[in-house]
Amino acid sequence: MRIAIETSPRPTAKAQGRLARLGRLARGLFSTSLALSASRMRLVALLFLGIYGLVCCRLVYLGLKPEPVNLRRAAADAVAAARPDLLDRNGEILATDVKTMSVFAEPRRLSDKDEATELLTATLPVDAKQLRERLGSRKGFVWVKREVTPHQRDEVFHLGLAGVGLLAENKRIYPNGPLAAHVLGFADTDNIGVAGMEKYVDGQGLASLHGAGFELTAETLQPITLSLDLKATHAVRDELAKGIEHFKAKAGAAAIMDVNTGEVVAMASVPDYDPNGSPNIRDKELINRLNVGIYEMGSTFKALTIAMALDSGKVNLNSRLDARGELSLGRATIHDYHATHAMLTVPEVFVHSSNIGTARMALGQGVEKHRAFLYKLGQLTRMHTELPESAEPMWPRKRWSELSTATIAFGHGIAVAPMQAMMGVAALVNGGYLMSPTFLKRSEEEARKNATQVIKPETSEAMRCLMRLNAEIGTAKKVNVPGYYVGGKTGTAEKAIHGHYVKNRLFTTFMAVMPADKPKYLFLTLMDEPQGLPETHGEATAAWNSGIVTGEIIKRVAPILGMAPRSDPTQPFPLLAKQGYSCSLAPTVAAASGAH
Repeated sequence: MRIAIETSPRPTAKAQGRLARLGRLARGLFSTSLALSASRMRLVALLFLGIYGLVCCRLVYLGLKPEPVNLRRAAADAVAAARPDLLDRNGEILATDVKTMSVFAEPRRLSDKDEATELLTATLPVDAKQLRERLGSRKGFVWVKREVTPHQRDEVFHLGLAGVGLLAENKRIYPNGPLAAHVLGFADTDNIGVAGMEKYVDGQGLASLHGAGFELTAETLQPITLSLDLKATHAVRDELAKGIEHFKAKAGAAAIMDVNTGEVVAMASVPDYDPNGSPNIRDKELINRLNVGIYEMGSTFKALTIAMALDSGKVNLNSRLDARGELSLGRATIHDYHATHAMLTVPEVFVHSSNIGTARMALGQGVEKHRAFLYKLGQLTRMHTELPESAEPMWPRKRWSELSTATIAFGHGIAVAPMQAMMGVAALVNGGYLMSPTFLKRSEEEARKNATQVIKPETSEAMRCLMRLNAEIGTAKKVNVPGYYVGGKTGTAEKAIHGHYVKNRLFTTFMAVMPADKPKYLFLTLMDEPQGLPETHGEATAAWNSGIVTGEIIKRVAPILGMAPRSDPTQPFPLLAKQGYSCSLAPTVAAASGAH
């Protein structure tokens, strides 16, 4: 057997030379020979000099390096993000940002948390127990008090507490207090929109930009122009508040809409709130009754029913409806509030606000056509505007019977948002164009792009004729303001309480168009449970409260909106004149020829 023995190769001459040099270097470093001391000292000095230089460079680097992102910086970025100004249509500020100071703490840096709690609670209005819990946490950043006063800021500064500091924030303010509160909504302490247009702005991407870390300031954000007129809104709210107090109503609301653009020019819902505070938007008494509340709109719905009948061609202004007696449908009986016991023309049905005549017109169209017409006018689906708050209408979804058609014809059995009904009536008077209401400023051309033609121009003119006639001699006389050629329609509905209508608890509405020949603005006023007064002869129907308030609003707002008084037009309804119809209660040539 052979055994192989491996041997390491002999190092080369070059390798042997390197080893020899390393040996001499090692002997030199660790040798105690005085001849080598100078070189050793120089080497050590160079070594320490290099280390010192590295330390100095590191200190300079750390001093010049931007502060690292930590919890404190993250909080600063979150609260410092600005919001765009909200302006009225004339450039007046409705909402803006101001700088304010807040107190924060970094619990990990606090040496004595009990002392810090005692000093801070003596200076700021904060709960000592809650503050101690926050300061005792393991977090790197906590708020002590948001939005402190200048005096409180100075007091905290002079405490000189390590780990406690001040941070600049943006605070949203509303210079006009509760004015237009339901439109503007408000932003919370983190400057995040909670309701109204503030929430809408966040939904358009502002919140996403903040979250992505974009540095947004008041200088980089363009202001947003709303459709509201600040002065008109103030006048509307003022007259509404006076009306609610005078007629002892629980609540009320009013709005003005440009019928040619769908712009909401003024809106008020009272009671309202001051968005500068911390309003409780869940309080049912503070809801926006125009957008969120849904109600039976009463006789204002008769305008929609009559427009449907006229547009179908089955009825014209001289057609006669039988209102000589009550209308019976099964076990139900329909009667008129002020019965005439006569055959009524269409204008007479409108002026006398006949439930029977209106119900007969709707029944003449049939259940399906009636429902389809209301769907076309946007009354059976949720209305969408920029405001996030809205309500779904209520109507007989499971079974829409003939009785349903008869009662819905005069505004009972269907509940919609008042702004929704306003949208429908605006289409009846603006030439027949249905357009969604908007709270942003827009032109007539922009509005028409997305508008839908829902009735004929002749039908629209006929409806303006009827509303004007009603203001001259009918239930809308309270809005017949000289010089403005106003038309109007009342609406009174008994409130349903626990499934039953209560006669002495009314919800009244009033709609008015101005001017009736070439409409520009539509006014809506509503009151919740107004009371009869001696000067109203105990009456609490719409003409005696909502109608009176609407008249006062028109008198005050018309000049603000640039509407100058004028004489009545000589030929206000040319399309009707061409067809031989007269905007009056007198029989016409068309009636004599057998039209019905």
